[in-house]
Amino acid sequence: MKKEDKDLLLKDLSARLPYECRVFYEYVDELDGKTYGYSINLNTWCINELEANKAVIKPYLRLMSNMTDEELKEYERTLVLGDITWKSIDWLNKKHFDYRGLIEKSLAIKVTEQNNPYK
Repeated sequence: MKKEDKDLLLKDLSARLPYECRVFYEYVDELDGKTYGYSINLNTWCINELEANKAVIKPYLRLMSNMTDEELKEYERTLVLGDITWKSIDWLNKKHFDYRGLIEKSLAIKVTEQNNPYK
């Protein structure tokens, strides 16, 4: 992973810690050399593993284009004069939206009807 992508992912994951973000955690077992992966709740340990290059961590995120009309109205109430505020970012993190383009960069897993760990 490129340093700039890793830095972007670390910033994003750190902001999502309070919001029960689900991540796909993948690592290579040192004993048998096999790769294992599973879905877990994001925690500081995950971030440490990613930072130390011991694991691949990908959050499950929603596309901004998948925001419902009701969510859009709720999101717009967090804006001030049309600009994003800290409340806007908190709301996007709480609702697990990909506002940094991580899905497009293959740094996150797109939430779909069939692949939704938040249900």
